Amino acid sequence: MLNYKRYQRVPVDAYPERTWPDKEIQKAPIWCSVDLRDGNQALIDPMVVSEKVEFFNYLVKLGFKEIEVGFPAASQIEYDFLRQLVDRKLVPDDVKVQVLAQCREEQIIRSFEAIQGTKSAIVHIYNSTSTLQRDVVFHASREEVKELALSGTRMVMDHLKDYDGEVTLEYSPESFTGTELDYALEVCNAVIDLWNPTKEHPMIINLPSTVEMTTPNAFADRIEFMSRNMHKREAVILSVHPHNDRGTGVAAAELSLLAGADRIEGTLFGNGERTGNVDIVNLAYNMFSQGIDCGLALDNVNEGIELYERCCKIPIHPRHPYAGKLVFTAFSGSHQDAINKGVHAMQERNSQIWQVPYLTIDPADIGREYEPIVRINSQSGKGGVAFVMETYFGFKLPKPMQREFADVIQKISEGQGEVSPETVMEKFREEYLKKNEPIHFRKLKVDDLSEETESEFDTGVHVSYTDHGVEKSFDAVGNGPVDAVQRGMRETFGIRIKVLDYEEHALQSGANSQAAAYIHLLNEDSGEVTYGVGVSSNITRASVRAIFSAVNRLKLGG
Repeated sequence: MLNYKRYQRVPVDAYPERTWPDKEIQKAPIWCSVDLRDGNQALIDPMVVSEKVEFFNYLVKLGFKEIEVGFPAASQIEYDFLRQLVDRKLVPDDVKVQVLAQCREEQIIRSFEAIQGTKSAIVHIYNSTSTLQRDVVFHASREEVKELALSGTRMVMDHLKDYDGEVTLEYSPESFTGTELDYALEVCNAVIDLWNPTKEHPMIINLPSTVEMTTPNAFADRIEFMSRNMHKREAVILSVHPHNDRGTGVAAAELSLLAGADRIEGTLFGNGERTGNVDIVNLAYNMFSQGIDCGLALDNVNEGIELYERCCKIPIHPRHPYAGKLVFTAFSGSHQDAINKGVHAMQERNSQIWQVPYLTIDPADIGREYEPIVRINSQSGKGGVAFVMETYFGFKLPKPMQREFADVIQKISEGQGEVSPETVMEKFREEYLKKNEPIHFRKLKVDDLSEETESEFDTGVHVSYTDHGVEKSFDAVGNGPVDAVQRGMRETFGIRIKVLDYEEHALQSGANSQAAAYIHLLNEDSGEVTYGVGVSSNITRASVRAIFSAVNRLKLGG
């Protein structure tokens, strides 16, 4: 049995004046992405600068106007990344970069150096105010911890003269959920009074559930209490930064909006320390499903999945709301039937309102599609394409080829979202199996010359083909059929090609089985490489078809 007596219940603040349960979310909050700081620091393999720049550009494309780009005083890498954004002019005028710093002089100085050159920035200072950390980490009194927050605020005020743009101060009482509520209010109000924000030039008070400690309703009570008792409330943007230790980060964020929060800090797909930050994608699509403009350009979730998985090296869970590979797949026959009938009913009624059983949104609205059969992988990334080709059609693509063909499918998915297996196979035929122009292989005759010559070239071939529709042929010798055909094509067409790799396998078993051959071909003049694929009941013929396919893909034939 679990030794539950080791743990004690986290105290819940009494707050009978709550009004948030009677409210509904009416509009999207101010979104702030912390992917590049809080998210990145939690990765096993943190992003390199080029990945961070790509991720930043994607966040801008989605419509984020506030992006926490790092902790520039913590490391040279963080500092250099921000300077690269500034020097390369990658920060739009309407986007505020946010930098994090402890309430320490040297960190605040370094932060101001890092943001120099941006039009506007958020300087985010913090110190832990929690009961536990005051006791076991800092050995400091309430007054001493409050003074640390005030000294950090003064430092920011002192260094404003060193910055040419506009600064918004953000203050976070770290571990807010573990801080006495009256004391958290005392510290935040002291910072507000010192900074003296106005409605025209507000500041941000950010209340983080650095560790999620109790139920979302208790967090909402604390947010409403702070919102209603905070000084200069009209000049304060009340922000929350929920983590997901109890698995209720999304619920806590939504209830905090009911309770008065104006702004949410989070990450795409919930990446972050321990169980993660609140998932902004999940939150935004929840609002979208209720007819609320979420304020972010999330109409192609597959694009975000591909970037996230590549840069963060973390797969999206197949049951992730909206983004999971399986969430728009019905395994139950009754579910499939209800969904199909719901879609048909909408079409018959010409309804503009989405109402389909089991599907809260139309998958097509976010770049997905409903697949009424078992689908374990979608077409995002080389692994998904390879899975579809093998599972549905029996083609075991060589690993280097998986990326080549995935790039082809990616171009389709960028236009229409998720791609069906049938479309993948049709594109495979078009790109490889039917790539027979300008030179089209027709016939092959192979002769064994091993008894007639002592040369290493023991195989002769006679190849018939059409060149732009004109029938032609060539003869060649080599140390095997593939080598002989390669040499013959080099001589006939005056091209310098080299076979880098060759793989083959049976497509099905039995007397009528066919074989698939894959040729990895190099154009020695340009350095370009590509694959060709051939299928035949004869493996040698399949190999020759693969060579012709590759030559046509390299546009070397004829």
